[in-house]
Amino acid sequence: MWSATVLTLYPDLFPGPLDASVLGRARGEGRWALDTVNIRDFSDNPYGSVDDTPAGGGAGLVMRVDILAAAIDSVPRNDRPLVYLSPRGRRFDQARARKLAAGPGVIALCGRFEGVDDRLIEARGIEEISLGDFVLAGGEVAAMALIEACVRLLPGVLGSPLSLGEESFSPEEGGSRGQGAGDMGGGKMLLEYPQYTRPRLFEDREIPPVLLSGDHKKIAAWRREKAEQITRARRPDLIASGPIRRDNKDKDQGL
Repeated sequence: MWSATVLTLYPDLFPGPLDASVLGRARGEGRWALDTVNIRDFSDNPYGSVDDTPAGGGAGLVMRVDILAAAIDSVPRNDRPLVYLSPRGRRFDQARARKLAAGPGVIALCGRFEGVDDRLIEARGIEEISLGDFVLAGGEVAAMALIEACVRLLPGVLGSPLSLGEESFSPEEGGSRGQGAGDMGGGKMLLEYPQYTRPRLFEDREIPPVLLSGDHKKIAAWRREKAEQITRARRPDLIASGPIRRDNKDKDQGL
């Protein structure tokens, strides 16, 4: 079973949104597991403090290496990678999510204050991961996002396997995935094409007639054209940064 362990100062934040909708149902069905470790349980003082002033001076507090190491060492690794959610980490993407989802799980360390003593990163072989170029008050929300991105890729979590093959940042190798998704072609990585559903008319705005035509070839071509337009306008880096691969939609307003 795929298993996530979160080391945090705020275990009460979990499972939070990870217990809702398909993720919560899948956890209830035993498709994945989640547990937390309260870092304060490893404090060496009666106040439960886990931090100290930064060596060399400066603002804020730094989480202590000895306390964090003790918390980490209490968790069975079971070949799971240990990651630290950090703004200076390597950018998390769908490829990393797929790789983590294909493994036994993940152990996520959530920092607070000014971060963790850097000796911990080297001593415990921790991978630093960032969700983007912004800073949060702590790693808990980022850990939830990372876990959700992985769990939804696990077999049986989503209702239809087609859902995974038709998402943004999910490259495909072959031809059409059916339902008019079509071949995004040329190995391109594209963002979401526009989606519509009933009613047919909303405030003088109609569903594009091609989508109601029943002509799957025309629908596929239209979706590809729109996806390319959106990608060029919003994420030209996906087109300019190397081999461009197939893709189309992002149901979950992804990360």
